[in-house]
Amino acid sequence: MLLRKIVPALAVAVAAVLAAPATAAVAAPDRPAATAPGDSVSSTAEIAAAAAGNPVIVVGGLSGIASAYGPLASRLRVDGYRVWVYQLPNLGLGDIPTSARAFSSFVAQVRASTGAAKVDVVAHSEGGLVSRYFIKSLGGTSSVGRYVSLGTPQYGTYVANIVKFLGLGSCAGIVACQQMSIGSSFLAGLNDGDDTPGTVRWTAVRTLQDELVRPVDNAKLADGATNVLIQSACPLRVVGHLGLVLDGTTYTVIRQALRDQPIRPNCFAL
Repeated sequence: MLLRKIVPALAVAVAAVLAAPATAAVAAPDRPAATAPGDSVSSTAEIAAAAAGNPVIVVGGLSGIASAYGPLASRLRVDGYRVWVYQLPNLGLGDIPTSARAFSSFVAQVRASTGAAKVDVVAHSEGGLVSRYFIKSLGGTSSVGRYVSLGTPQYGTYVANIVKFLGLGSCAGIVACQQMSIGSSFLAGLNDGDDTPGTVRWTAVRTLQDELVRPVDNAKLADGATNVLIQSACPLRVVGHLGLVLDGTTYTVIRQALRDQPIRPNCFAL
């Protein structure tokens, strides 16, 4: 009886937390260079370059409403970027390839409205799988210049498996949860072959304190991607799954990735 009471509440909590919202990679990506205390301020030239560069699409995750990504979008706009926030269809509860096809249309709209040949993508949690599927399986390599994932279960997460173990059936009927489970047929297909196709510059950011992506290293990409563990440079920095969207140190990594700069996380950024 107690389990039947606890399990539904846990299901809601998991769904809410999962996302509440290429050329050569940087050398030694998991051991970034020393922090740069002055990295929190962009120069006028950098802001101008961002304004003239690729538009940036911030892609939300499972159950992540667009407003949850407002602070990240605001940071990017202050740095000069033209920014759009993409909320996953049906809040990302449905089939990931279907969400990716809808995302493909959104990318086309942004390119048409701006005249840009390519966009850059900053994607949180499930949003990283949606946008990666678009790039890898829907011809998106020609439309994306840079891809930055934040806490994306590229190789699945045990959290989704735990939900099934607790008696909720197949992730309480949440298709995306099933697809993010370790060993799912969706992930087997997505991870078959090259992780980082095309000339896209691939960056995958992860944190040791991620409550939802377990094991944490399942947020990494192979085949030349720049993989960034926040605590490699900033061992005292505590950043959770949702915190990757709001954390100042993580933002310095995002900004450097979008500028094709060496990754030097600022451990003191707010």
